[in-house]
Amino acid sequence: MPETDLAAALAWAVSLLDSVGITTPQPDAELLAAHTLGESRGRINALKLSGFQLNSEQASRFEDSVRERAQRIPLQHLTGKAPFRFLELEVGPGAFVPRPETEVVAGIAIDYLMDAPAGFKVVDLGTGSGAIAASIADEVPHAEVTAVELSPYALAWAERNLSPLGVRLIAGDFGTALEGEEASFAVVISNPPYIPVGAVPQDEEVRLHDPEMALYGGSEDGLKFPRIVMERAAALLEDDGFFVMEHAEVQAAGVARILASTGNWRDIQTHQDLTGRDRATSARRTTRAR
Repeated sequence: MPETDLAAALAWAVSLLDSVGITTPQPDAELLAAHTLGESRGRINALKLSGFQLNSEQASRFEDSVRERAQRIPLQHLTGKAPFRFLELEVGPGAFVPRPETEVVAGIAIDYLMDAPAGFKVVDLGTGSGAIAASIADEVPHAEVTAVELSPYALAWAERNLSPLGVRLIAGDFGTALEGEEASFAVVISNPPYIPVGAVPQDEEVRLHDPEMALYGGSEDGLKFPRIVMERAAALLEDDGFFVMEHAEVQAAGVARILASTGNWRDIQTHQDLTGRDRATSARRTTRAR
């Protein structure tokens, strides 16, 4: 990158990222410049118009980060940040980078909780970087939020994101966690691994950099781990408690059938993401026999 003029450096970055198939070259270049300079993306546009010149250290760091992005290293791993609803989360290698579709899933639980009385207990099974649990704690401060995560790498990122929000974070398997707290939660939410074993994600950033244990659902249909989550949710929820889980579009009918077949659920409903794809299913826990 021979140029130190910010506008020219950004033009070089956009051209390089576009040439390797990055679908968002302009915002990626601007966000990497913002990270390099410690400024907001909006400020980068103002500096670009003002003729701002990068010093040699800034130019070198910007060039290195753009070349790394061109190698399909996730933008969020390079900046260490990922936006999620109203928060900016800390993320990096070892944690699943939160996606916009999961914001919708979190919103389903948040909308349900808005009118709930103080002290409602919520658990996020398989929290990853803590995105869902953090958003619930941030937007519904009267809820008592717990998050469960097995991966020690993801757990470290979750601790950074959840500790400031007062979320209880537990290291454990979502299929067995919270023993002794059965029938005590008002809401269980989860974004479990659900990609079918053998399926290969198209995005290189996902395929090469997201942890496999956060992606693959443990069976040919990808529903082994979601089944475990559904079973554990039925145990953890109080009567009439609310459950919502993310899944792939093609799994919506299967998830609904599994829930209906157990007798543990009522009011089973499929929800769409912002692109209109069947992205989540919710249900209410039936009343247990006395």
